[in-house]
Amino acid sequence: MLTLKIILYFTIILNLSLCLPTKNKANSKFDKYSNDKPVRDKRSTVETKPKVTLDEFFDYTTFSHLSFSSTGQHLLFQTTRPSWNTSSYANDLWIYDIQTQNKTLITNNLNPYVTSCWSPSGSYIALLKYEKLITNDSYSQYHIYLYSVDSNEITSIPIGKSLPSVLVWSHNDSFIYFVTNDLVQLNNTSDNPYNFTNEFKKIQQQVKTNTIFRIDIIWNNDTLSTTKNIIKVVPFSISELLYVPYEEKLIFTGLSYILSGTPNIDIYSLDLNNLSSLTRLTHNKIPEKHLQLSTDGKNVLFTVFVLLDEDNNSATQTLYSLNLTNKQVSRFAEDFDGNIVKYIPKLDGGVYILGQWKTNVHIYSQQSPTEDEVYHPGFQGTYRSIAASLNPNCSLAFVHSSTEWPMEVYCVDDINNLLLAKQITNENKLFTERSLPQTQIYNWTNQDDHRVIEGILHYPPEQFRWKNLPLLVLIHGGPTSASLNELYPNCINWALLAASHGWLVLEPNYRGSTGYGEEFRSELRGRPLSLAGKDILSGVDQLIKDRIVNPYELAVGGCSFGGSLTNWLITQTKRFNAALSCSGQVEHVSSWGLTDAHEFYKYLFNGLPWETPHIYQNEAPIYQLDRVRTPTLISTGEKDTRVSPSQSYILQRGLYTRGINVKLLVFPNEGHTLYNPWNSKMKIQEELKWLEKYGRYKN
Repeated sequence: MLTLKIILYFTIILNLSLCLPTKNKANSKFDKYSNDKPVRDKRSTVETKPKVTLDEFFDYTTFSHLSFSSTGQHLLFQTTRPSWNTSSYANDLWIYDIQTQNKTLITNNLNPYVTSCWSPSGSYIALLKYEKLITNDSYSQYHIYLYSVDSNEITSIPIGKSLPSVLVWSHNDSFIYFVTNDLVQLNNTSDNPYNFTNEFKKIQQQVKTNTIFRIDIIWNNDTLSTTKNIIKVVPFSISELLYVPYEEKLIFTGLSYILSGTPNIDIYSLDLNNLSSLTRLTHNKIPEKHLQLSTDGKNVLFTVFVLLDEDNNSATQTLYSLNLTNKQVSRFAEDFDGNIVKYIPKLDGGVYILGQWKTNVHIYSQQSPTEDEVYHPGFQGTYRSIAASLNPNCSLAFVHSSTEWPMEVYCVDDINNLLLAKQITNENKLFTERSLPQTQIYNWTNQDDHRVIEGILHYPPEQFRWKNLPLLVLIHGGPTSASLNELYPNCINWALLAASHGWLVLEPNYRGSTGYGEEFRSELRGRPLSLAGKDILSGVDQLIKDRIVNPYELAVGGCSFGGSLTNWLITQTKRFNAALSCSGQVEHVSSWGLTDAHEFYKYLFNGLPWETPHIYQNEAPIYQLDRVRTPTLISTGEKDTRVSPSQSYILQRGLYTRGINVKLLVFPNEGHTLYNPWNSKMKIQEELKWLEKYGRYKN
């Protein structure tokens, strides 16, 4: 009897020890940045909170477009949340007073596709609302709206029947420039005022032109009068627009599809004192994006996602500075081996960079391209947006979240005091009142080439470090993306909800993921599914070996490239009880021919379909469907142009023909992203049912 008690005692002690967290060893010079101590985890060890429900999961607010007024007295930010009554998402624009610490709603009907902007004095905000023109009504037209910070009133400026795609203030509060889109039919030489070649006219009979307008604003006491002037018509699309005060020029990106059908984005300059002077500043085959003007107004900053050479030997996102005087281009953060997510100009020169390293996004700064980057310790997790001001009470504002703390906006007085930042919003308070899954970084080795792979484990609430759990492998898309330490609930990133329903969720950052170095990212080339698939299966093997998961309760799912990997994995093993394939591919040649992003296929498959046909075929799940035994739920958007819904139709027909349990969900009027929150909820609801029906072990 005494022996039995001793055995029972040590068994209890051992089980309790397995529930205690352990530290992970650092693996590189950047890993020390992952060991900052979070100061906002208010998880109670005594209080038992309810789990997040399906309805609560989707009632989450995200933040974007942080910007300070020139005075630093006010912070502007945008929120996005589901609008169930309109079957869409509500986009609200808010202004926060730094001194009074009060926030005011400007509009709950914001047009989210055009960034609202401060006037130079900080007295006004120019914005667009979501408007629908009345058919056959000559008086119906779009408007630019001016919000007055002093009066808290909004004034509308009618601008015609073309919706602006971008707008920017001049050097003072008297002028606003904006751009509209139009299609011009090119039938003969007389219809071709842009001197396009005959070869181009045969290929493309329509060209998208853009018109640049200027609104002149005159204030008479409290009344407003405006005039609209055409500045320039250009034969391409303008997606970003800057005003350069000291040169009196407009800087913008121009997008065209001339001859090749491949998008060609370059940076242009228009001299407002000589409108015939349209200068092309870059001549690259790569798209420049995220244009911003340096604080001194003499440099244009931009990012590019670039295939580094003509042979497409690697892919990376980089940050550059273009000197407007000598046209020299310099690269920022050249030594940073992670992924540049966003950046802003520093007020004293240089830049702040939101850089992803592994599963966290940190804040870095760099004073000039020739100086070293500086890492600024802060909260663990993901910094999503950042803005800077001269206000000593809030010199920096940022959006932050982690897997165990929801997204909110913060203010801090100094970049060196990030851990002392004050939370100024509380939109997602509900998630602090729920029992959220605890997470752990998990590492394993691909036994074929001994590459160390990393992922995030999401444990069911109150079951941290338990053993023998059912496993859902949830695979991110991209592949140039990554699963991060953040709370961003949606119909793709739903590890939180799956864990709340009892699943241990593994989010693997397989080869090709960002944030692990260029070599790690580029190793996927030529074997995009087979190598990434092996990385993932090695992780499942290790979890089974470590007795963390039940080998008889395994499921897999993902969207986009994650859906493609799901389709591949069920042809490689019969161990998965259930699969969730969302907008994935099964046959790459037809997908290459139908996608709106065909350039990336040459990178992934080491060539075009006729150049490396063996790779396109060897990496395609369709040719191995005879090996599938896994019940599969498929979902796709009816109007998806990134991954054609025909890929899902092919998969459904193939599995049905083979007698595999399969179900196809096609969401009407949806693309690669679901914009109706009801459809997002339906997708997850059906996936949870599928997991419960097929994923669990049944004797």
